[in-house]
Amino acid sequence: MRLSTKSRYGVRAIFDIAYHSGGLPTQIKEISKRQEITPRYLEQIFQRLKRAGIVKSIRGPKGGYYLSRQPEKIAVSEVIRAVEESMDPVFCVRPAKGRKKCRRESNCVAQVVWQEAGKLLAKYFDSISVEKMCQMAKAMGIEKQLDHRFMYFI
Repeated sequence: MRLSTKSRYGVRAIFDIAYHSGGLPTQIKEISKRQEITPRYLEQIFQRLKRAGIVKSIRGPKGGYYLSRQPEKIAVSEVIRAVEESMDPVFCVRPAKGRKKCRRESNCVAQVVWQEAGKLLAKYFDSISVEKMCQMAKAMGIEKQLDHRFMYFI
């Protein structure tokens, strides 16, 4: 199974805010630099994350996006569901809007396998919080990079 770039980038962007922002709003351009994702694509992803209630935003020069809840209360599965149609490994399990139902649904044993695989994957993603990802990053030695807008030198 492959997750789309929306899912992969969405998870990385939410991790970035949790790990690097110190609870302050983070601008798209900062996430873009650290995660090497185009700002335009990030904006599209953040609109979905905002609609799902995972992030909120503040406008203006000191604005940006911030998590709507504590990182330990946001599961990776929520982020993926916010930006994807489904977490199922194949489309025939639960057809997306505008797709026809599989004509073999009633006699396809493979579909049962795909459904179970989707459930197991969802259960795993439910078990990983954004906070856990931050702990993993710390254990890996990933250095925190605070937003330069908030650095003051005397």
